[in-house]
Amino acid sequence: MPIIKSAKKRVKTAAKATVRNAKTKRNFRTAIKQFQVAVESKKNASEALSEAQSTIDVAVKKGLLHKNRAARKKQQLARQAKAAGVKLTPSTKKKTSPAKKTTAKKPATKKAAPKKKPSTTAKKKTTAKKPAKK
Repeated sequence: MPIIKSAKKRVKTAAKATVRNAKTKRNFRTAIKQFQVAVESKKNASEALSEAQSTIDVAVKKGLLHKNRAARKKQQLARQAKAAGVKLTPSTKKKTSPAKKTTAKKPATKKAAPKKKPSTTAKKKTTAKKPAKK
């Protein structure tokens, strides 16, 4: 058991993270198994594929899966679905084209008003020095 206060805190946070990671991994595995069952029965396979891909993305976001492994797994699932004759909905299709870059509009800038020239008739404010007393 740690003695230092920060080490005690790390033990607690590590325990919380372990529980959270285990839950995410369990959801990941369950979604893949549900997809495979749906493909075999050919009922709601496209929805199951979408759900499985979503859980894979969550696992990547949480740092439990490497992004290349996730991409490979998603590709395998899509290949299984296609082989089984599952109609892919647009939301479940893999995007092959690169994402379009959206250019944000620049805010309209106001042109600076031209500087006014001081009029020649305006009197300048002068401060007169008082004569020093002797």
